[in-house]
Amino acid sequence: MKIVISGFYGLGNTGDEAILEAIIYNLREQLENPEITVFSLSPDKTAKEHHVNSVYRGWRHDFKKKVGALKGADLLISGGGGLLQDTYPTRFLFGPLPYYLLIVFLAKLCGTKVMFFSQGIGPVHSKWGKILMKVFANMADFVTVRDQYSKDLLHRLGVTRPQTVVTSDIVFAYQPRKSTACIDSLPLENRDNLVAVSVRPWFEKVKQFEQMAQILDALIEHRGVTPVFVPMEGHHDAKASERVLAQMVHKDQCYVLGTDFSPNQYVNFIGECQLTIGMRLHALIFSTIMGVPHIGLSYDKKVESLLKRNHMWEFSAALQDIDVDEMITNAIGLMDHREKYSEIILNSAAELKQEALRNVELLKEKFLK
Repeated sequence: MKIVISGFYGLGNTGDEAILEAIIYNLREQLENPEITVFSLSPDKTAKEHHVNSVYRGWRHDFKKKVGALKGADLLISGGGGLLQDTYPTRFLFGPLPYYLLIVFLAKLCGTKVMFFSQGIGPVHSKWGKILMKVFANMADFVTVRDQYSKDLLHRLGVTRPQTVVTSDIVFAYQPRKSTACIDSLPLENRDNLVAVSVRPWFEKVKQFEQMAQILDALIEHRGVTPVFVPMEGHHDAKASERVLAQMVHKDQCYVLGTDFSPNQYVNFIGECQLTIGMRLHALIFSTIMGVPHIGLSYDKKVESLLKRNHMWEFSAALQDIDVDEMITNAIGLMDHREKYSEIILNSAAELKQEALRNVELLKEKFLK
């Protein structure tokens, strides 16, 4: 089977690279010798890392190669991740939403079937974004989404032609391989009380950086933890981490991991921690996979949806509703009863993994003749 994968690949986002790795691994596990081509911003790197064919994803270069790949493919996988949203500016044919939908349109012009694969949908607020979704998303032949919110939003947007099934994020079917690269990179005297921290920029919102600083200072003072920032999207998250550190009293007791580690190295590091406090969805998914209790600071419905599915929402908060004292109490409670909550999380992870594997099972059922 010849498959083209389109997504936010080759741009250094750890979550999206984990998505790609999980898709490729599970396709190879369940299909017989699939021939895979990935549209990537760094095609040489993607081809080398994953042993796939890769074509530059942008419109300005290699258009004929993209058309050729789609014409020769049996299926375009669009996803996973949160591709179909207009949080970032959408202007006519510019922006994430038009890009991914026009790839779908191009695939259909080439006679290729399309599957939205383990996608998170939205938000879609703009009038133009809603029009694009209704016209082009309905061209998909089959859709799996990673949460119920995404399915409901598709229906509200008028995307009703393809069948839509709720599964889970394909990263729940990620297969970690043992690595100590991250933890070995830090000059730690004690590895027993680590707290993973994931922060990201989110438009004009900055209050959460001050609040995170207060939470971490309190945990250092009361529990002697060592916070370690995990920059899931390179320099963007590294800068956000520095904004937290700049407001901390005990910043000298914190560390920031390097930005060039792989998803596998980051997931192994998070597995060494007592607790994760984070904004990034895939930092929280990594925590779930590894059975690490976590507090999520939800900037988007996708984060809230995950935290409700893995039973961590009661300890978490929407970004605009953070209560510092409550978060400190929740963090201490999760660490005091870590074994109990780790078991709850691992049970959730097992269920979510089975749902993630359904993405490939449904692909086989719908498209493998």
